[in-house]
Amino acid sequence: MNAPLEKIDASQATAHFDVLIVGAGISGIDAAHHLAETHPERSFALLERQAAFGGTWRTHRYPGIRSDSDLHTFGFKWKPWTGPTLATAEEILAYLDEAIAEEGLAPRIHYGHEVLSAAWDSSEARWTLVIRRLEDDAQIAMTCNFLWMCQGYYRHQQGYTPEWPGMEDFAGDIVHPQTWPEEFETEGKRIVVIGSGATAATLVPAVAGKCAHVTMLQRSPTWFYPRPTRDEFAEVLKGLDLPQEQYHDIMRRKILKDGATTIRRSFSEPEALGAELLAGVRAHLGEDFDVETHFKPDYRPWRQRLAVVPDGDMFKAMKRGEASVVTDRIARFETGGIRLESGDLLEADIIVTATGFDLCAMGDIAMAVDGRALELSKTWTHRGILFSGVPNLAWTFGYLRTSWTMRANLVSEFVCRLLGRMDEGGARMVTPALREQDRQMEPKPFITDDNFNAGYIMRGVGIMPMQGDELPWVMTQDYTIDKDEIPGADLDDGTLVYA
Repeated sequence: MNAPLEKIDASQATAHFDVLIVGAGISGIDAAHHLAETHPERSFALLERQAAFGGTWRTHRYPGIRSDSDLHTFGFKWKPWTGPTLATAEEILAYLDEAIAEEGLAPRIHYGHEVLSAAWDSSEARWTLVIRRLEDDAQIAMTCNFLWMCQGYYRHQQGYTPEWPGMEDFAGDIVHPQTWPEEFETEGKRIVVIGSGATAATLVPAVAGKCAHVTMLQRSPTWFYPRPTRDEFAEVLKGLDLPQEQYHDIMRRKILKDGATTIRRSFSEPEALGAELLAGVRAHLGEDFDVETHFKPDYRPWRQRLAVVPDGDMFKAMKRGEASVVTDRIARFETGGIRLESGDLLEADIIVTATGFDLCAMGDIAMAVDGRALELSKTWTHRGILFSGVPNLAWTFGYLRTSWTMRANLVSEFVCRLLGRMDEGGARMVTPALREQDRQMEPKPFITDDNFNAGYIMRGVGIMPMQGDELPWVMTQDYTIDKDEIPGADLDDGTLVYA
């Protein structure tokens, strides 16, 4: 975790705000909108490490980067998405730029500000943040009454790359999609993409036909959803000439219902759902292709992220012979490529490690409460938003199956309602605390492996807070529950201590 290079106390703060929001991506922009709308009297600012807004969509610049969630639910509830259902990073950034301009948020965003530490002082009822200003490498301090973490859940500076034997022997380039070099030349090169998640499903068709050949190398298969980009229902709605807000609302409802049905079936009838997904892959690759070996995982659908393949573009590239898939384990890297455990050599000029990212909690910021270092893993999560024993701190953590923004919106509404409740009672502090009846709860991981067992979750879940088995000490990861439970949450049920 980061640590301050030198201690800066609150008296040295360059500015004080009622609320500081860390992160200017989807979550931070949504939080700022709700805060400005419901609490216009409060001063607030957004702190963003990168040189511009966008978060994930600014970090990732590999070829073909696009959403794998539909934009009608990934877009903001308060700003209808009018573009295609699936969008490129460029289109999403343009949409966020519009949102910032329309909401007048630009003057509130401090770019190039990396938060190193945050310390809470109960005697003053405020947080003091130590910040590194990247333009001059100076350290400054800011204080706030309420801290709202919207920085995401993985490390943006670097992705996750396993250590394989012989990596130093490889004569070509090894690159992670998260740090894709600008103007990286792939023409005429043999590319091996290690991994078969959403990133690989995007990158493979983007470079296919623009390089000598691209191979997706996977240790085990992933469930893929070959999804048409043409939405007949959307076209019918557009033909009705509905007001944009009404069209957007209907599309969101329809997509959420379809998604909820798929998630329910992944638990109740996984074999039938899996057979349908395989049939979709087979429709593009043909009956002669060994679909079961390469595209039938040994886990039920949606236990890991379901990778969308728009119009089956990756499978079409494989059908044309521009791309291929290999299911095997890596023995070692060699000068000319990757030696597999089967003994085969995958020749390569470029190896792309699409092997995921590193989970992080609170942006790896060093945190303390009244002089004690905060160990997040020893706290209980309160609806996946607040944490036991930690005053005036909220975290926006979205969904892993439904669009991230659907939960970000619920969190924003909850936090703003909580701030209003504090005002009503004249409280300067609110701290989640276990009631007597909660103390017998059996601790569970923040995300349980029987619910969602993607590699990046399992590698990093130990740094995350605990959850219990009863509300509000539960992180449901289920929009069908949260859409009613979070807006209707009782803020005076005894689990929130106001002072």
